[in-house]
Amino acid sequence: MRIMKGKSKDPTYHVIQDVRRNGKRSTEIIENLGHASEICKKYNVSDADAWANEYIQNLRNNSSNANHKFLVPFYTDSIIKSGRQLSFNAGYLFLQKIYYQLGIDSICRKIKKDNSFNYDLDAILSRLVYGRILYPSSKLSSFEQSKELLEQPHFELHQIYRALSVLSDNSDFIQAELYKRSKKIIKRSTGVLFYDCTNYFFELEHEDGIKQYGPSKEHRPNPIVQMGLFMDKSGIPLAFCINPGNQNEQLSLKPLEQQIMRDFELSKFVVCTDAGLSSDANRRFNNFGERSFITTQSVKKLKKELQDWCLDSKEWELEGSNKKFDISKLEDTPENRNKIFYKQTLLEGYDEERDITFNQTLIVTYSLKYKLYQQTIREGQIERARKYISHPSTVDKRSQTDAKRFIKKTPYTTDGEVADKALYELDETVIANEARFDGFYAVCTNLDDDPADIARINHDRWEIEESFRIMKTEFDARPVYLHRDDRIKAHFLTCFISLIIYRILEKQLGERFTCEEIISTLRKMNMRDVGEYGYIPNYTRTELTDALHENAGFRTDTELTTPKAMAGIIRRSKGK
Repeated sequence: MRIMKGKSKDPTYHVIQDVRRNGKRSTEIIENLGHASEICKKYNVSDADAWANEYIQNLRNNSSNANHKFLVPFYTDSIIKSGRQLSFNAGYLFLQKIYYQLGIDSICRKIKKDNSFNYDLDAILSRLVYGRILYPSSKLSSFEQSKELLEQPHFELHQIYRALSVLSDNSDFIQAELYKRSKKIIKRSTGVLFYDCTNYFFELEHEDGIKQYGPSKEHRPNPIVQMGLFMDKSGIPLAFCINPGNQNEQLSLKPLEQQIMRDFELSKFVVCTDAGLSSDANRRFNNFGERSFITTQSVKKLKKELQDWCLDSKEWELEGSNKKFDISKLEDTPENRNKIFYKQTLLEGYDEERDITFNQTLIVTYSLKYKLYQQTIREGQIERARKYISHPSTVDKRSQTDAKRFIKKTPYTTDGEVADKALYELDETVIANEARFDGFYAVCTNLDDDPADIARINHDRWEIEESFRIMKTEFDARPVYLHRDDRIKAHFLTCFISLIIYRILEKQLGERFTCEEIISTLRKMNMRDVGEYGYIPNYTRTELTDALHENAGFRTDTELTTPKAMAGIIRRSKGK
């Protein structure tokens, strides 16, 4: 809006504004203020120009704070233009807010300064990250899907593949920078670090580079790579590594831990792992300086005397009580199901390499709730075993956790002769032996802390398993379709960054919503483009969308967002 002044001796003053009608720009009069003489007399002023300038400024100020009613014309006989995109995703703006808070754009600028390339690494990486969360797919599809966002891509497909090599070369630097910068926007709890490994398969038949045949956790006959991941106690990913699929996962812990100590400047922490990563070498490595360990210990694999001690029903303790309990006499009540009983013993040892003592504390816990859970799982497996018995051709193919382990095959008759047809039946001895361990859970540690506190720390290890699940399901990180090792590592770097951004968003929202709810909502937050009038929300407003807007500090859910207002929202999403 502005003032239009006539050219006569007693000029007239009008308030006008620019408008567009049928694609053409013109002006229209909003208000007629009158002649200069009329203004001076009516408002008791001597300078009509000064009064008009003050009037239009007040009008602009009031206009910026006021609601406006727009009439957006639609015509029943007008066909939409061919090739014109009408819907754009705005959900990525809430991810972009965290992306820029983490300073990933400045990290990309630093990498570009130290390298020689002319494409926009920040634009490429940001679209790969948003796409991994919103539209997980191949790099080609991610390039096409980036056109669904309000901000259109300004790079070519071939530049994405070039950028992957640069990202791979700078992976360690990016991880270290993300940790340092993340501390400015969310509390990081690095006193306890959880570590675990998983693997990702490829739609290939031949081994090559880091794609190697190994023990696949999905039991697929495909080459795999192994991913090791460190997560802090607050549930935020810390660092990761990618190794060949045929490498023993126990060997991955020490190099990545050394990287954390070197690049992240961390030296005092407790490493918490599962039994599969708890080699003697890894325990000894973390029995040094200010490092400690808590690792799951299989009761079944303990020596007989320790196993008998674990399973003994007497001399159990309970936090907050001075009594000793006999768990065999516990009644199955709701109150008792929520209790965790424990006992501990010292395992004395010696580290000959460092010439120091290497003592560990074995802590075993017992929970009625955990016992019932294990019983329920086994009953389901027994039921499946009964079904296998009716189809014996598949019984001999079994794994350690397969229900088929409960099936006994008898190839001989009662007279000791070879039978024409082997007999398959439930192995009650195996079932009874496994039932002995129901409710028991053990850890080994070199800490002197309270056993109940150590048990609670170990319980939080489920969050790293959930992180792997998110990457494999919500982020669709498998199968991997890339072939070059550097591009494979860059693929997992984008998955890692996506996981950090998602976890931070989850924390900022108060952990009130599930992963499926958050990601599904972001994917559906589309805006309908109505040309020069702006954008109309094309999604359902919910408690979650309200929380997203409140956390981000801007709103996309007004009935109409003008192009100028949307430009302001995009700028705020990039504020730090």
